[in-house]
Amino acid sequence: MKVYFIGAGPGDPELITLKGLRLLQRSPVVIYAGSLVNPKLLEHCSPEAIIHDSATLNLEQICSLCKQAHKEDKSVARLHTGDPSLYGAVGEQLDWLSEHGIPYEIIPGVSSFCAAAASLGRELTAPELTQSLIITRSSGRTPVPEAEDLSKLAAHRASMAIFLSVNNIEQVVKKLTAGYPESTPVAVVSRASWEDEQIVRGTLADIAAKVRQAGITKTALIIVGEALTHKYKPSKLYAKDFSHQFRRAQ
Repeated sequence: MKVYFIGAGPGDPELITLKGLRLLQRSPVVIYAGSLVNPKLLEHCSPEAIIHDSATLNLEQICSLCKQAHKEDKSVARLHTGDPSLYGAVGEQLDWLSEHGIPYEIIPGVSSFCAAAASLGRELTAPELTQSLIITRSSGRTPVPEAEDLSKLAAHRASMAIFLSVNNIEQVVKKLTAGYPESTPVAVVSRASWEDEQIVRGTLADIAAKVRQAGITKTALIIVGEALTHKYKPSKLYAKDFSHQFRRAQ
């Protein structure tokens, strides 16, 4: 039996993958991130499943639950918000399981930055505007490597998705304007894909004030870049005069 690290998606319970849902339904032990995962997903658990909310647990306690389930030959659905590979504190859990000979598998999920882009109705890699996306966060209680300071990343002027930073929006804007013009469009998406989703749009010049006015202080993504505009040029992929492996130019 394995410990399955399942990406629960950003909030909308229908955004979990089919594989993740199947494993959740059949796992006799479920450990979910209660502060972030939509509790509606727990409705898919077996009536006999033992469910633990990891919001009140530390690493040792979480790993102890996994170890006990392994001894009892039970699989564990470890339900994380979004995709486990981003800001999920998964690495230390995986290493602990490896050290104790407990097999695991990671099931990818829809990240909140994808849900935010969908809600904004924009493509984050817009032709001839930007072909790069930087996923990052600002420094806070958990530091960020100096080379990845927002003021340095801003020099690229690529699209940027900034996690875990809306409570420090003024400092974020200050660092971003070291590279982006103040006219750069910004959108803050709070609780992307949830029923109470909230979107605030602006520029680097006014977004901080708008966010404060909206009362958004956590669980929000900051999306920055010209890809939020309509200034892009159409992709050559569907252009009539562009040939590729599957189609001849007309």
